[in-house]
Order: sequence, then C-alpha cells, then structure tokens
Amino acid sequence: MFLSTFHNRIDKKARVSVPSAFRLALAGEAFQGVVLFRSYRHEALEGCGLVRMQQLSQRLDQLAAFSDEQEQLATSIFADAEALSFDSEGRVTLSDRLRAHAGLEEEAVFVGQGATFQIWQPKLFEQHLAKARERAKAQKLSLAGINLPGLNPSTAG
Repeated sequence: MFLSTFHNRIDKKARVSVPSAFRLALAGEAFQGVVLFRSYRHEALEGCGLVRMQQLSQRLDQLAAFSDEQEQLATSIFADAEALSFDSEGRVTLSDRLRAHAGLEEEAVFVGQGATFQIWQPKLFEQHLAKARERAKAQKLSLAGINLPGLNPSTAG
C-alpha cells in the first residue's frame, strides 16, 4: 500500500529516488521497479507495480471488447505506460515525455493513493490537495454506505 507524501529532487540526468516506503510496498513483485504513465485526469503521473497493471487489464477485459470505453481506457493507460527499473540506489529515470506532462523539473512529490501513487510538480500538488479537500468537505464525502469488505459492520467477521 502506498501511503503518505514525499518530496524528492530530480537530478540533471532526470533520475528521482522512489521513496523507500514505496519501494518496500513493491518488494514482493518479480519486477523490481515501477510502472508510470501520464494521468489522463491530472497534470501528474500515475504509478504502481506490474501486479496492479495486471489487475487493471483484467478490469478492462470486463468491458465490452472493442467498445469505445474499453479502447479509450486501454490506450490511455497501457499504450502510455513505462516500466522503469530501480537502479542500485532506488532511483528511476523519468523520460522527457513523462516529465513534460507533469511539469517536473527539479522536484517531484510522490503521493500515496492506496493501491497506486501519483507523482506531481510540488506547486500543482498543493493546489490539487487544497481543491480536493474543499470538494470533499463541500460534498460531505464519506465511506459510509460504501461496501468495503472488512470495514462494514454487517460484513465484519
């Protein structure tokens, strides 16, 4: 699970250290690295491990084959994804395409999202965080009424 927020520097070779807590979350996977792709919702990068990518693929397979929804999501996620291996210091090298999409130059903010994470330009993330909190508060969002196995009293074992 990816938790918390970490600020890391990007060096002149476009390398950034993946937070050790995030590397630990990925430690059980066969591929020692991360998968990154351009978010289609934000000026940020989406990140996860290969196991999560396989889960996303399985979910896409539940949509009607060759439907607009299936094709658009598959193209937005998989055609854009880059599998980046960790170097000996836990860094990955960000491509020009990824950096340009998220506006990453000297710093990156790694943001835990549970099963996934995002990478943001610091100022953009601060704006996004403030807006997200405002919207959640205004909409009075909660997990009540959402069927979450193990969290709902009616399903607790």
